[in-house]
Amino acid sequence: MTTPFVGPFEPNEPAEVDARRLTEVVTRLRRALRTSIRSDYPWESRPMAQVELLMTLADNAPARVGHLAELLQLAPNTVSGLVQQLVDAGLASRQTDKGDRRAASITLTPEGERELRGWRQAHEQRIGSALDRLAIDDREAVLAALPALDELVDQLVAVSGVSGVRPLAY
Repeated sequence: MTTPFVGPFEPNEPAEVDARRLTEVVTRLRRALRTSIRSDYPWESRPMAQVELLMTLADNAPARVGHLAELLQLAPNTVSGLVQQLVDAGLASRQTDKGDRRAASITLTPEGERELRGWRQAHEQRIGSALDRLAIDDREAVLAALPALDELVDQLVAVSGVSGVRPLAY
């Protein structure tokens, strides 16, 4: 079991220690959110790779598999398999690209849009409920950290070359 994050930020700590602490908290946050959502929303068993593909499609559709693979930093054959899973589930559709009949354009279906909207709403409700239970100072600290976390994402994107990661809207 991971040790919970304790203690205040120490400005003189080495970057590796800060990175380890942040990694642990982010990992625990993702795990806690997925676990708690699944207990309240049984449909939340969809693999995260499929959810990320739905989110990427929502922002970039219509898109070809190669472009989606680039955005998600996955191999094209992996994305092709994920796309097929979403098509089989009725959440995405694949049509021949009018500009290049050898390629296919992938879009969300109305059912895919509904499921993604429900997924986002469920997460927003769960996080909102947890924020409501925090002490005011802790809630303000979490919210005050969002711009810095957004900048951290930008730095990770700049180093890795990942594209398609949307900025936060506050």
